[in-house]
Amino acid sequence: MTNLDPHPDEQVCVAGPAADVELVEPRDVPLGGPRAMTVRRTLPSRARSLVGPFCFADHYGPDDVAATGGMDVPPHPHTGLQTVTWLFEGSVLHRDALGSEQVVVPGQLNLMTAGRGICHSEEATPALFPEHRVLHGVQLWTVLPESARHGERAFDHVADVPTFTVDGALVRVFMGALGPVASPARAYSPLVAAQVDVPAGARVVLPVDPTFEHGVLVDTGVLRFEGHDVARSWLAYAPPGRDVLVLEAGDAPVRAVLMGGAPFDEPVLMWWNFVGRTHDEVVEARAQWQAAIAGDTTGLGRFGEVHGYAGPPLPAPELPHVRLRPRER
Repeated sequence: MTNLDPHPDEQVCVAGPAADVELVEPRDVPLGGPRAMTVRRTLPSRARSLVGPFCFADHYGPDDVAATGGMDVPPHPHTGLQTVTWLFEGSVLHRDALGSEQVVVPGQLNLMTAGRGICHSEEATPALFPEHRVLHGVQLWTVLPESARHGERAFDHVADVPTFTVDGALVRVFMGALGPVASPARAYSPLVAAQVDVPAGARVVLPVDPTFEHGVLVDTGVLRFEGHDVARSWLAYAPPGRDVLVLEAGDAPVRAVLMGGAPFDEPVLMWWNFVGRTHDEVVEARAQWQAAIAGDTTGLGRFGEVHGYAGPPLPAPELPHVRLRPRER
C-alpha cells in the first residue's frame, strides 16, 4: 500500500526514551478519490515514530468495497523498507516489478522488500473480487537497516504462518519468532509481528523478548494491556524490559496485532513512500521515479515497472522547496 497523502511530511525517526506505557491515538487518512477508503494511522505519529523497525502502521476496515470502491493503488515506488500486508477479511492482489502476481487472503502474508528500489500495485476492488464485499486488515512497513537498504528487491508469500496457543489465545506469528514458533518470512532486523486473538474474559500472559520494545494495535474489542485500556485502532506501546506482556479481554473477544523489535538505532528519514537517511537521498529517489514513469532507463533500472495493472503509475507529490524540520518526538 502507498501513502497517498498529496502533501506528505518529511520526518526523521529515531529511537528514544519512553514512558512505561504509551497510548497512540489513530488519525484518519483518506486513500485517494471521491470515495476514498479511509485508514487509521498510528505510525508514524507525533507521539511515536518507531516500534522496533516498524515505521508505518495503517488499520483499515471492515469496509464495504461496493460503497468505498475498495483498494485500487496504481504502481508506485518504495525504497529502504519492507511492506507487510496482513488481512482479517477480503483479498488483495499484489503485482510488482519482479513480475510477482499474488493474491493474499486472511491467514497469509505478503511481504515485499524494496531494497534500493521497487514499484508495485495493490488492488481489492468489487470488479476484481466480486465475492468479497468486505476489506479489513493492516498494512505495516519495516525500515531496512544500513546493511540491507541498498540491496536487491524481493517478494515473499507465506501461505501458512505458524501458530500457537497461550492461556486460551490463538497467536499467528507472521514475522519473526515468538513463543515456540518462527515465521519463514525474511527479516533484516530482530523483530516480531503476530495476530493475537484473546477470548472474552481471558487473561493472557504472553512471553516476549525483554530486549524488544512492543506495540499492540487493537482491531476488535477493548483490550486491557499492561493495566491500560486500549480502544479499537489505538496503539499501545511498551518499552524494552518486559519478559511477558499481559493482555486481557472484557465481555467481548479482542483481536490485536503485536509488533516489536530491538530499538532501531539508525536515523530514518521518511517522505511519501521513500525511506532513507538524508533529504538528498529522498530528492534523488523522487527524481528517478519520475524518470521511470517517463520511460528513462536509469529510473527503470532502479524501480522497474509493473505489468498487468490497467492504468498509469502514480506520480510522486511535489517536494517542498525548503528542507523541512524533523518532527520532535
